[in-house]
Amino acid sequence: MEASKSIHHSVTEIQNDALRFGLQGVKSEIVASHPLLALRESQKRSEALTERRFLEANYGSAMPLRVHLDTQILSRFQRPPGAIPSSRLGLEALSGSLDDNGFEDLSNDPRDSETFIPVDLRHGMEVRLGISKGPVCPSFI
Repeated sequence: MEASKSIHHSVTEIQNDALRFGLQGVKSEIVASHPLLALRESQKRSEALTERRFLEANYGSAMPLRVHLDTQILSRFQRPPGAIPSSRLGLEALSGSLDDNGFEDLSNDPRDSETFIPVDLRHGMEVRLGISKGPVCPSFI
């Protein structure tokens, strides 16, 4: 009997496709995150817990659940990948982050730079639907 001469290949089985998604760094897998980053994350968790306890004490036990449900709904809403980024204005208004000044407020938006690579709409939707793997936008790797 003759063995099959075809090579089985599937896009979903590829874990490290350097030509399509860029080189993977080993440093991020070995080195832990910065200590201040861990401190910032723990501070965010403690602030969220304090806010939840405050809402429960003042408005009853249903209010934190309602806020959590609204946050889940507003965090899912976003535009398809493309030229106009999703601003998630409703989520920013709910969380109170409209008053925060981010990197884009202090300097130019990275999407306006000359080295920006526009998003491939087809690949972005394939990633979102789970057909393809990798980052939606390869310029933010």
